[in-house]
Amino acid sequence: MVFQPQLKILIGRDEIAKAVDRLASEIKRDYQGKQPLLIGVLKGSFVFMADLIRQLDLPLELDFVRLSSYGATRENSGRVRVVQGVKTPIKGRDVLVIEDIVDTGITTSFLLDYLRKRKPASLKLCALTDKPSRRRVPVSIDYLGLSLPNKFVVGYGLDFDQRFRNLPDIYALED
Repeated sequence: MVFQPQLKILIGRDEIAKAVDRLASEIKRDYQGKQPLLIGVLKGSFVFMADLIRQLDLPLELDFVRLSSYGATRENSGRVRVVQGVKTPIKGRDVLVIEDIVDTGITTSFLLDYLRKRKPASLKLCALTDKPSRRRVPVSIDYLGLSLPNKFVVGYGLDFDQRFRNLPDIYALED
C-alpha cells in the first residue's frame, strides 16, 4: 500500500512571492557594490534560490552544498555529513547561504561552522522559512521570509522522502 498523506495548504504562492520580493530587496540593499557568493543548500533551496536570484540585479556567483541529516524520516538524526562540499574558494568573500528552512538548527549551525572555517569576509544566512518552536541549536537568520508553525511541511522545494518538492505552495503534511 502506498503512503498517501493529506496535504493542507499553509502558505500560498502569492505570499511566497511577496516574501521572496522582500528578501531580494533587502539583499540588494545590503550587497550594493559587492559581488557575493550565494551558496544554496541542496536539494531543498533550489526552487527558492532560483526565484530569488532572478530578482538580484547585482553581480554574484553561485555554488551549492549538499548535506545529509534526515534520510527518509521526519526527524533530524542529529548527525550531519557533507555529501557535496563547496567548490568555490570563499576565503575573503562575502558569502550568503540560501536555505529553504531552518528547523532544529542542527544542520544550519553545522553548515555555518563549516563555512566559517574557510574564512569568508562575511557570512550571512537567508532562509525562506523558519520553525523557531523546533530549535535545538541557536541560529541567527539575517534574512527571513516566513515563520512556520510546528508542522512537517512540503512544497516549493521542501520534501518528504524526495516527494512534493514540485508543489508551488507550502503545505502541512498530515497523516
